[in-house]
Amino acid sequence: MRCTVTFTALGTVAAFLVSTAIGKEGVKMAELSISSPVFENNGGIPGKYTCDGMDVNPPLKIDNVPSEAKSLALIVDDPDAPRGIWVHWVVWNIDPKTEEIREDTVPKDSVQGINDFEKRDYGGPCPPSGTHRYFFKLYALDSLLNFSSDAGKAGLEKAMEGHILAQAQIVGLYKRR
Repeated sequence: MRCTVTFTALGTVAAFLVSTAIGKEGVKMAELSISSPVFENNGGIPGKYTCDGMDVNPPLKIDNVPSEAKSLALIVDDPDAPRGIWVHWVVWNIDPKTEEIREDTVPKDSVQGINDFEKRDYGGPCPPSGTHRYFFKLYALDSLLNFSSDAGKAGLEKAMEGHILAQAQIVGLYKRR
C-alpha cells in the first residue's frame, strides 16, 4: 500500500509538472517589439527623418509591452560614428500603454534627455561617410525613473539598472548621397 501511495503521489506530481510546463508554453506571451511603418529592420531610413530632410523622428510602433511594466524608455544611437557611439535620442517615462510614437512627436508626459547634439530632442541620422546603423532600443521598465532631464544615455542606462523587464530593437540604415 505504501508503495502504491508513493507511486500515485509521484505520478500526480509528474502529471502536474508536465501539465504546468505545457500550460506555460501554451500561454507564452509574445515578446516586446518595436517597429516602424517607414523602414524595415536593417532597412533604409527615409531621408525625411535625417539631417538631409526634415530631421524629425520616424513613426514607431510598440507591441507586447509586459503587463507589469510601469514605463518605457527609448535610446537611439549610432555605433558606427567616427568618435564612437553617437546618441541621437533619449526618452524615458513613456506610458507603457503607448502603442505608437507618431512622426515628429514626443510621447505625452515623457522626458527627453540630452543627446550628443547637446539638445533635448531627436537628432536624425547624419553620417559623415558610408552607411551607418541606427539602433532604436526600447526598454520596458518596472518603475518610473526619477532623475535629471539633463542626463543623457549614460544617466538613463544607470537609472534603468535592475529595472529592465524586457527590451527590443529595430535597426535602420542611412547613407548620405
